[in-house]
Amino acid sequence: MAQDTQTADVVIVGAGICGSMLAHKLARNGLSVLLLDAGPHRDRDQIVENWRNMPPNNKSLYDYATPYPSVPWAPHTNYFPDNGYLIVKGPDASAYRQGIIKGVGGTTWHWAASSWRYLPNDFRLKSTYGVGRDYAMSYDELEPYYYAAELEMGVKGPNGQEIIPSAPRKNPWPMDSMPYGPGDRLFTEIVKPLGYDNTPVPQARNSRPYDGRPQCCGNNNCMPICPIGAMYHGVYGAWKAERHGARIIANAVVYAIETDAKNNIVAMNYYDPDKGTHRVVARTFVIAANGIETPKLLLLAANDRNPNGIANSSDQVGRNMMDHPGIGMSFQAAEPVWAGGGSVQMSSITNFRDGAFRSERAAIQIGYNNTAQNSRAGMKALSLGLVGKKLDEEIRRRSAHGVDIYANHEILPNPENRLVLSKDHRDALGIPHPEVTYDVGDYVRKSAVLSRQHLMKIAQAMGGTEIEMTPYFTPNNHITGGAIMGHDPKDSVVDQWLRTHDHPNLFLATGATMAASGTVNSTLTMAALSLRAGDAILEDMKHG
Repeated sequence: MAQDTQTADVVIVGAGICGSMLAHKLARNGLSVLLLDAGPHRDRDQIVENWRNMPPNNKSLYDYATPYPSVPWAPHTNYFPDNGYLIVKGPDASAYRQGIIKGVGGTTWHWAASSWRYLPNDFRLKSTYGVGRDYAMSYDELEPYYYAAELEMGVKGPNGQEIIPSAPRKNPWPMDSMPYGPGDRLFTEIVKPLGYDNTPVPQARNSRPYDGRPQCCGNNNCMPICPIGAMYHGVYGAWKAERHGARIIANAVVYAIETDAKNNIVAMNYYDPDKGTHRVVARTFVIAANGIETPKLLLLAANDRNPNGIANSSDQVGRNMMDHPGIGMSFQAAEPVWAGGGSVQMSSITNFRDGAFRSERAAIQIGYNNTAQNSRAGMKALSLGLVGKKLDEEIRRRSAHGVDIYANHEILPNPENRLVLSKDHRDALGIPHPEVTYDVGDYVRKSAVLSRQHLMKIAQAMGGTEIEMTPYFTPNNHITGGAIMGHDPKDSVVDQWLRTHDHPNLFLATGATMAASGTVNSTLTMAALSLRAGDAILEDMKHG
């Protein structure tokens, strides 16, 4: 029996970037909004302290999870060591070890803030190249929402610079890009004669004071935490929503969804940390959790009218799980590079984002990781048994010469890449852990052969020694798929407005709805899709 019932025009589950931005839009337009998040409120100062006090080895291995302690009622992933929350199986399990954070603000507490638009052909992959799926909308239909999201997030980009391929724009980026640091400058100069165009990455990071946030001062620890708040993340949208009257309930773990005879959603039920139960009622409901937690909740909330899960008459919930399978390479360059000047990700090679080759193999993004190399340099120098002046000199040398580069790949939606509820593992509230089976497929493997050649070519051009390349695929936390969009209710979960086919008053504002992965960070596209869904919700409200 529920202990209490709260009401609102709209209940949104998930206070990450999509849910918070949507809550702000709806509250600003006069709707009463209740925003639920399974995790806690988080304090920036405490996160910074957690990161400062983290062991050096964790920093050298790019541990972005430990500064954000997981809570028993809403566990999230941590691989230092692996806490076992996300269970991954299949031939490419290593490529789906996703890093997610629960709590108000979501996973954008730690991200590189890369805010690319997808290309028009990413939206029509099936129509253009005969593989994958098409989105249920065109790029042109989403373009105004891309710009609205860029304004909200404060995206800086290479205004006035021609980049090919590039998504067409009707307006300039809200801010201009910042100058490259020494590492990105040298990398750009070296790869240019090889035929690679290394271009500025649009980023949700201030190049001047913007929207109450300061200018980026290049602390270079965007991941795991921007210490001054120059980088946008989901909590800013949540705070704006609150100022317009939205209510936020943290530590609210939704576990059940009630439906009526017409399969409308009438209520949701959530646990508090003590497993007390609560009920929320609204005219419209939105699930805005990430691409793992959204399908997990839809499956968990199966009821008598929807025995295979909410919104799952197509059996597509939990299928088509996607990310960008990556390959990483590190080496010591012949010349000092000095990674670490500026933000962690400032540039990217864009030559292979699109082309006729996509009918046979995946598009590729190649990038330079500008994360400072001092932690890695220190751990390596210590492992050599050095002490005193020699240790100091070796740390300095490796900090200057260390290089990290990577190649990320587009992956096709595959129904067999599937999330299910674990039958063996449950959290403190008794909720099953998510379990994913993952195979990147031959489409990716064909391109990966070329990617390794590109990376090796670059390393050789930089006089690389001690070259190490991952022999397996790595994850990128660009979670897409799991509740995919489409026009046909028989093979998709939501329509072009992110409205579920099965439940007229349930929307999914999440990257889980994306029908193709492209090659670049999916966050800006997720945000734009969510703002577009907001227009459909507002239109519904006008007509009762």
